[in-house]
Amino acid sequence: MPVLIGGFGNWLVPLMIGAPDMALPRINAFSFWLLVPSVIFLLGGGKIEGGLQTGWTLYPPLSSVKFSSSPSVDFGIFSLHMAGLSSILGSINFLTTLLNMRGPESRLDRMPLFCWALGVTTLLLLL
Repeated sequence: MPVLIGGFGNWLVPLMIGAPDMALPRINAFSFWLLVPSVIFLLGGGKIEGGLQTGWTLYPPLSSVKFSSSPSVDFGIFSLHMAGLSSILGSINFLTTLLNMRGPESRLDRMPLFCWALGVTTLLLLL
């Protein structure tokens, strides 16, 4: 998700709508740099006292203190929160760029399908 939406989106959306860059570059950078500690916390949580041990879904009964008393689950959940915040910030940036930075001759109905798909995806992510 971060590579496909964040990576390709940051590269292709300004090209497709005729914008010089994304609308909010500092939020864009902050969104990217939140992913680095998120990955570190997720991998670090896997190394503490036998790992997450909750399955790939982080099933709530298995992630309670009764079944997993180590801080590894806390690291995993915090990692997901950081990745979620990164996605929300990236979505705000994409929607702002798509709505406000189009060229003067570019209307919403003339935007490429990739931009529409990214806009709808980011709107759903915000909702």
